[in-house]
Amino acid sequence: MTLRTIYIIATIAALVCLSGCGKTEGPSTETPAAPPAAVTKVDPATAATITGKVTLAGKGPTRSRISMDAEPDCKALHSAPVLTEEVVTGPNGALANVFVYVKGGLEGKSFEPPAGSASLDQKGCTYRPHVFGVRAGQAVSIANSDPTTHNVHPMPGINREWNTSQPPRAANLERTFPRPEIMIPVKCNVHPWMKSYIGVVDHPFFAVTGEQGTFELQGLPPGDYTVAAWHEKYGTADQKVTLAAAATQAIEFSFKGE
Repeated sequence: MTLRTIYIIATIAALVCLSGCGKTEGPSTETPAAPPAAVTKVDPATAATITGKVTLAGKGPTRSRISMDAEPDCKALHSAPVLTEEVVTGPNGALANVFVYVKGGLEGKSFEPPAGSASLDQKGCTYRPHVFGVRAGQAVSIANSDPTTHNVHPMPGINREWNTSQPPRAANLERTFPRPEIMIPVKCNVHPWMKSYIGVVDHPFFAVTGEQGTFELQGLPPGDYTVAAWHEKYGTADQKVTLAAAATQAIEFSFKGE
């Protein structure tokens, strides 16, 4: 190796060293992750409760028979007619399948994540339950208890839409809805009469009325709230509620029928 070659190599090495050693890192352009919100602890001694009832004033539509004649596998699962569930009433106008939840007053609060998953079953070629609630991010376990293939197709507005076939005796589908949304309709593309509705909220204060029309929201911190009741035919009604410490406040919702 000539002296000139050695000189050139040494010069290049020095320049590389100066370039690397003299380099100054600029500030990071990455946005730091937001710290998780502190979990709101509700003192059991001051926790309040909202109880209530939802009724239908006037006459509701007559529940009609669902025709499963075109699907022998579905028809064979029933010995009696299957009726529509759009409007289901009980004694004294009690209204079932109403999703009741705290709509306002919990802003800025975060609650412990739920234990376990919510459940949706396809049984008798109907969805069970017809209306239910789930926490944002909570798993929904979807089963097919029927001897026929179903198609699970939620149609959200702000969560991701998906559409999945589920054969008989297949493993449960596990899905989540990360964003609160009232309500998400679910249909089966194979059996068009199959419908369900999912209420997704970011707190544990929700309920669905049964045929007695009653509901209960327990464990709320004292404060001012807006409570909403949603029904698939009659829409949504709101009420303002003020809860004192350890109080139980009763409210009623009434939707107008025919």
